[in-house]
Amino acid sequence: MQNTMKKKTKKNEKEFELEGLNCSNCALKIEDQVKKLDGMEKVELNFATSTLKVAAEDAKLEKIKEELQKISDRIEPGVKVRDKSEPKADNQAEKSSLKSYLWQKKNIFIGALFFAFALSFSHLNVFNNTIFSSLALPAYITAYFLIGYPVLKAAFFNIGQGQIFDENFLMVIATLGAFGIREYPEAVAVMLFYMVGELFQERAVNNSRRSIKDLMDIKAESANLIKDEKIIEIKPEKLKIGDLIAVKAGEKIPVDGEIVSGETALETSALTGEALPKDVAEGDQVLSGMINLNKLITVRVTKEYKDSTVKKILELVENASSKKAPTEQFISKFARYYTPFVVLTAALVALLPPLFTGAAFSQWFYRALIFLVVSCPCALVVSIPLGFFGGIGLASKNGILVKGGNYLEALNELDTIVFDKTGTITEGNFKVTEVNIHSNYSRQQILKIAAEVEQFSNHPIAQSIVAAADDYTKHSAESDYQEISGAGIKAVLDNNHILAGNERLMQKNNIDFKKVKSTGTAIYLAKNGEFLASIVISDQLKADAESTVSALKAFGIDNLSILTGDNNSTAAEVASQLGLDNFYAELLPDQKVEKVEELLSKSKKLAFVGDGINDAPVLARSDLGIAMGGLGSDAAIEAADVVLMTDEPSKIVTALKIAAKTKKLVWQNIIMALSIKAVVMILSIFGMASMWAAVFADVGVALMAVFNVMRILKTEDI
Repeated sequence: MQNTMKKKTKKNEKEFELEGLNCSNCALKIEDQVKKLDGMEKVELNFATSTLKVAAEDAKLEKIKEELQKISDRIEPGVKVRDKSEPKADNQAEKSSLKSYLWQKKNIFIGALFFAFALSFSHLNVFNNTIFSSLALPAYITAYFLIGYPVLKAAFFNIGQGQIFDENFLMVIATLGAFGIREYPEAVAVMLFYMVGELFQERAVNNSRRSIKDLMDIKAESANLIKDEKIIEIKPEKLKIGDLIAVKAGEKIPVDGEIVSGETALETSALTGEALPKDVAEGDQVLSGMINLNKLITVRVTKEYKDSTVKKILELVENASSKKAPTEQFISKFARYYTPFVVLTAALVALLPPLFTGAAFSQWFYRALIFLVVSCPCALVVSIPLGFFGGIGLASKNGILVKGGNYLEALNELDTIVFDKTGTITEGNFKVTEVNIHSNYSRQQILKIAAEVEQFSNHPIAQSIVAAADDYTKHSAESDYQEISGAGIKAVLDNNHILAGNERLMQKNNIDFKKVKSTGTAIYLAKNGEFLASIVISDQLKADAESTVSALKAFGIDNLSILTGDNNSTAAEVASQLGLDNFYAELLPDQKVEKVEELLSKSKKLAFVGDGINDAPVLARSDLGIAMGGLGSDAAIEAADVVLMTDEPSKIVTALKIAAKTKKLVWQNIIMALSIKAVVMILSIFGMASMWAAVFADVGVALMAVFNVMRILKTEDI
């Protein structure tokens, strides 16, 4: 019998670099065209990094590069598509970009000279306007073609490909229209101003990209492999687990590893945002991206580069731009409809007044041309993605990983934050503070029995009991042992049935126990159905917990709560100390999710802050999951939307400040661009604006917006 089932085809991802992509509006069009290709599962174009990610079947991916190059050639000629998995020719893109830049500068300079000659021929009567005056028009035309050649080429090429409504088309129509009504000087001057502005804009965008990359300059370019008692310099990507590498003073650690010899101080600011060096010695774990400050150390590789901390951080930050904020999504849609709408409006401005009022067509046609030049949405399309990416880069510099512009914007909308207690707002370093005995056993015997049961658990509370016991019998891991989620431990040791856990465990097993009234986490101990004692374990608040809560309230986040499996008295004490609004205690893992779902229905935007491992279901269910202490933790990085690389709650406040700063900057650009364009459009209709003002409202505003974005990249103190 033939197998009629269809074989499931494997989908893979590929990443390409679009070298020379400087037009943000073109980037949107390229992304749209690629999405229309057959078989594309995912298409994400990141203008800030000039990268394009696609996911499709292997058969489609084999030919995708050729398709991408054809699309790029149609929309922005000069863009070179490069598969990022292929080795890059040294500085090839930079050399090509510089060559193009110098060529354009030369043409603009020569064109400007012809323009100056033409103005002289037109306006000076020195030569009695004879032969020289007849040379004015050819000089204007020569200047126009020299200066505007890239625009003319792109516009006519795009028209042939069906790409009409872009800035090149608008500029050609406007300037040729000016020639048509014999405004020769203005036509050339506008093209000159536009091209000079475009060159400045291209350099400004490239500089901002470079600044963003500098914020994330945490990768070591080489590693010193120790082989046969010699040091060989190789790429970090070639290191294997178990290799020995030498890290000299001043060098970045290339991959995660363990120190096998030497001691030094490490600068961890690139990962954590903290300036205080960390002292390390033999046996300590070190992470890629840390900088060796003092002495030579030898490190054994424990993770390959593709799995290392620095690689994960770089991927997270670079991929963050694919998750666009609502503001970005709105502007992208707005830009698609905005230009055609303005072209239609300009046509009405040119045609309706002459038809109905008998006004001169040339007058209203000129006003319509000005209206056209103003319409290009480049200022918005360029600056907004760069603004969000700059904010994400600044957060990374401060030890905060934000997985997308949507999450950065969501930080501004929070009205509710729910904290896990242990390890999030408390230190998580438990100590036995009380042993309340209700049997004939001594304190030492009680701790011995408890330690024998708890020795199998990795929970911090269990470890604190083991640490408090002077002596205990180490049982086999194959002992009759059962950990009951949210309740405690049940074990059979030396034919004795032992219970160690919370009130729920005692009640479930019908143990007559005495409830603890002290503040702290209580562990009740029973043996063969008899209640023996209660052990109280206490935790300390983190040093910055109180100041964090105060700062969050100052931000207008009034609903602050803790969610814990701990007892009511301990939760109430912590909530009271911190000034929190609510606490929810004695919750099992599934009950935590239920409680968060209940709070979500009452909140505008809710964030849950946890350790990213035990709280993964709650982090995933909340509007915004924030993982504490994600440094080196795969689970934390996977589970959360925002990862704080240190254990400091105050990093939440830093994240909120960066989000607020980014939002302010983005909206400054939106309001500035739309306001200036609107004013010039209105003035053009009433004949009160020139082509010069129109080009400023296009190129000048785009430049101002990009320079405004650069401010966030230079922020030192948050």
